[in-house]
Amino acid sequence: MEIPNLLDVLEARKTISPYMTRTPLCSYAGINGIVGTDVRLKHENHHPLGAFKVRGGINLLAHSTKEQLSQGFITASTGNHGQSVANACKLFGVRAVVVVPEGANHLKVEAMRNLGAAVVFKGNNFDEAKAHSELLAIEHGYRFIHAANEPLLIAGVGTAYLEVLEEFPDVEYIFVPLGGGSGVSSACIVAKSINPDIKVIAVQSEQAPAGYLSWKNGNLVEAPSNTIAEGLATQSGYELPQAIMRDYLDDFLLVKDEEIYAAIRILIEKAHTLAEGAGAAALAGALKVKDDIQGKKVAIVVSGGNITLDNLREVIT
Repeated sequence: MEIPNLLDVLEARKTISPYMTRTPLCSYAGINGIVGTDVRLKHENHHPLGAFKVRGGINLLAHSTKEQLSQGFITASTGNHGQSVANACKLFGVRAVVVVPEGANHLKVEAMRNLGAAVVFKGNNFDEAKAHSELLAIEHGYRFIHAANEPLLIAGVGTAYLEVLEEFPDVEYIFVPLGGGSGVSSACIVAKSINPDIKVIAVQSEQAPAGYLSWKNGNLVEAPSNTIAEGLATQSGYELPQAIMRDYLDDFLLVKDEEIYAAIRILIEKAHTLAEGAGAAALAGALKVKDDIQGKKVAIVVSGGNITLDNLREVIT
């Protein structure tokens, strides 16, 4: 796996631009007041699929060989990555299979099926679903798409940060949620290539700390995942994102699930926007260190908005 660079991200933007539009980067007085500084929210929750992952799937499929397209694709996902693959496969007219854990977010499962993907339920968590998808790939000859260890996915996701830097060139901090790590690693590539002084901060639930522990220890670590934020619910660090983060990430924060719930409520009340758990995690991280970022210019990624009504009721009651 080659680490993608800024040229790869620029190429990805040319590739995916016919299929999607830029997402808003907005300032809200209420958010600025709570965080205590100049904040812009990057609304990746405004994609039709409700999450940033859509960028990566299109870029990967567009660069696939005819042989791979004829084989079809399989992946594992807690939801948003699976939607991205299903969407890209629909655009390119090829077969998609997505393996999800038992109890996966039913809105995301329904979206994948509506996009034409076959959905297979297996395991209690993402990593068990991934192991099963790898077996099915061997059995049926599908091209397996890893949710994080894919340079083309990372390059595609990185196009969001080109948009941030173009609209907010004097940004000083970028807070990004971390599950598998494609979003954080791509933010590192773009920000550090354009302005090495920009601080990139990863945020993960302390109830699913494998990514944090992998970054902290300098090697891949497994850890239990009990978070309510399925987009952050990985049990292992992953090689390619971690390699990028080791070189470029400035800091890594862990937040409690209760802090993520509070951030969802703040986004609803102060920014009139709906976020899932992973989508609110970056704001939770910024709030945790708000005393350290006073007077700074801050971008916060709202990575997704695919929250179920049951989960939303739990958050607001």
